Amino acid sequence: MDDAQTPLYILGISAWYHDSAAVLLRDGHIAGAAQEERFSRKKHDPSFPAGAVRFLLDEEGLSLADLDSIVFYEKPFLKFERLLETYHAFAPRGPASFVASMSVWIKEKLFMRSMLEKELRALCGPGAETIPLPPFFFPEHHLSHAASAFFPSPFEEAAVVTLDGVGEWTTTSLAHGRGNTISTLRELHFPHSLGLLYSAFTAYCGFKVNSGEYKLMGLAPYGRRQGGQVRAYEEKIRRNLVDVREDGSFFLNMDFFAYAVGFRMYDEKRWQGLFGVPPRAPEAEAVEQEYMDMALAVQNVTEDIVLRIARTAGQLTGSRRLCLAGGVALNCVANGKLWESGLFDDIWVQPASGDAGGALGAALARLYIGLDRPRSADAANAGDGERPLQSTAGSDTMQGAYLGPAFSREAILRTCRRLKAPFVLYENEDELCDAAADLIAGGAVLGWFQGRMEYGPRALGNRSILADPRNPDMQKRLNLKVKYREGFRPFAPSVAEEAYSEFFNLKSISPYMLVVAPVRENLRNPLPDDYESMPLLDRLYVMRSTLPAVTHVDYSARVQTVNRAANPRYRKLLDAFHTRHGCPVLVNTSFNVRGEPLVCTPEDAYLCFMRTEMDYLVLGDCILDKKEQAPLREDTDWRSLYTPD
Repeated sequence: MDDAQTPLYILGISAWYHDSAAVLLRDGHIAGAAQEERFSRKKHDPSFPAGAVRFLLDEEGLSLADLDSIVFYEKPFLKFERLLETYHAFAPRGPASFVASMSVWIKEKLFMRSMLEKELRALCGPGAETIPLPPFFFPEHHLSHAASAFFPSPFEEAAVVTLDGVGEWTTTSLAHGRGNTISTLRELHFPHSLGLLYSAFTAYCGFKVNSGEYKLMGLAPYGRRQGGQVRAYEEKIRRNLVDVREDGSFFLNMDFFAYAVGFRMYDEKRWQGLFGVPPRAPEAEAVEQEYMDMALAVQNVTEDIVLRIARTAGQLTGSRRLCLAGGVALNCVANGKLWESGLFDDIWVQPASGDAGGALGAALARLYIGLDRPRSADAANAGDGERPLQSTAGSDTMQGAYLGPAFSREAILRTCRRLKAPFVLYENEDELCDAAADLIAGGAVLGWFQGRMEYGPRALGNRSILADPRNPDMQKRLNLKVKYREGFRPFAPSVAEEAYSEFFNLKSISPYMLVVAPVRENLRNPLPDDYESMPLLDRLYVMRSTLPAVTHVDYSARVQTVNRAANPRYRKLLDAFHTRHGCPVLVNTSFNVRGEPLVCTPEDAYLCFMRTEMDYLVLGDCILDKKEQAPLREDTDWRSLYTPD
């Protein structure tokens, strides 16, 4: 095969902070993408993504020598510079943190290229020391985020905003994407960070930083909007913690924060004096009203900053289209407010907006900016102003975010037989979906394992737990008996794309479940007069709408619209549920339990199914009934059941 016919392969990697991942491009097409946690089974795994890289290379039948380049998602030396200058600026504060941080950097991270080479060669086995490796490239962190937002989007031209904790120096960037270029226009630098402000409140309200921010977002609607406490907290935040300017730029009062040079996010004494309540005990079972009000207050401030920054980005670029990435772009409530604002005609949010998506952005930055390759036809032809929010498969290039491992029917059958798991095999897809729809309508909770695993934090119908949204007891059951998580957590609906406007006040489609929208007024039930004074769980279990399992306490829902082309089987299930039981909506939550990542393999799915109170499991073409399964022995280490196919 001559060079003109040889595919161009680029490997993107993010690692050693949280949510490490790997992505493989083949001639600009995303051949695969996956987070390491799905292979290691360690949630938010920060380690080198060995399992993800191995999957990508094996799937394409490649060796490292077949790659054109390997791209890491940030610049280590620039990050080291930021650490040194920050510790110098805050000296003499933070000596313990400085020693701990510097020991890691001097021993390992300053030699990032060598670390990457060592990890990659380890994948190749004995004799790998002599294998030639392709060149390495290191784009800046926020350029990787911006590239992940713009290049897969359906736009030829757009404003690009990235918001997260911190990369090297940058915490917020505004850019303009055109064709295969991204021009950075403005940046906000560390320690002034919207992501870290939100994370500080996440920690103060008792949740874990870098994983509990979505819990804080889910807690915010319990804040009492009619009382004065939320407003008082918000005023204290604006007056004491963050100075927000008209253009969205902001400055944090670092007297109240400790993350710059310490192991804690905030100064506990100052925060307790300011808010009048102590930090909530980590992961405590009860949640007092003060923390609900605090969550709503910081959510309000966050939404205001996001709207101001987006408005400025539109003014600087003159664009009516916006792309978003970075951890803050996963704030679905802020995304919904941004869409409702009318600032842009079209918005596209990268479904893997966090650091995992940096691996994709790094590879795309190398392809389009470094190698000056033209954008794909799909992207170039889609920016015509007619495409709606979160455009359908074929308009963006994310393939519905179904980019991870898939397992054949034969592999699934081998797994069932090896685990001695009774099953019913369906030869006809329509019959499978009809049977599953009937089980759900009968009150069953069903594990649904199909096709390629999702890339990013959202289960989008291939690694999902499904239920009937009309069941008034389903939210409680799912939280406490299946997911084993906090009872206040809401659940998301999946809805057939053509039917979303019948149920939700959503301006356009949302295939990646990244926008919160109100449930339509005609579906709502009136609330009791004393609703806001009721305890949290009493409010939670009020029948707020005809879809109680997916209607949050403020009548909102985080919506996924399902397109036939993007996920034919999942859409066929929704259609079967609609045809047979009159509802084109399902509860869709991620196939995992609290503290564990999304299931990846059939073994993962079976063991999660067996360790929870799910009723049925659909593994490919097979349906497994919990009542027919032999129980796992209490003394069995279930991880020992994992064996390769």
